[in-house]
Amino acid sequence: MQKTTILTLNKDYKRLYYRGKSAVDPALVTYALKNRLPGQNRMGITVTKKIGKAVCRNRCKRVIRAAYRALEPQLPDGWDFIFVARGKTAVIKSTDLMPVMQKQIESLTQQAQIPSSKKPKASKEKEK
Repeated sequence: MQKTTILTLNKDYKRLYYRGKSAVDPALVTYALKNRLPGQNRMGITVTKKIGKAVCRNRCKRVIRAAYRALEPQLPDGWDFIFVARGKTAVIKSTDLMPVMQKQIESLTQQAQIPSSKKPKASKEKEK
């Protein structure tokens, strides 16, 4: 079983926002970046006041945490994730959020693992 800790420092959030890759959906935005901690994932959740009052924001956080816990055994090791709630998060169930979160995490972690290959230079030959 993996060990997931909570991101608490502002500098960690800023690092993910600026250097991390993101995936967007009407229900959730996910930021991901590889960390240097072997076998340990870190997670943070952000919910703005635009979503609603405190009860609504806390429900959003509960839904995101529940979906993350269900997906945690399948996740790759050594990643930082930030989940940003959007308007649809307030009315969605965690079971409906799980496929969205899984799709976003898979796309973000696979992008980082694929080595960027240089394209061969195409030689332009002038036709006579």
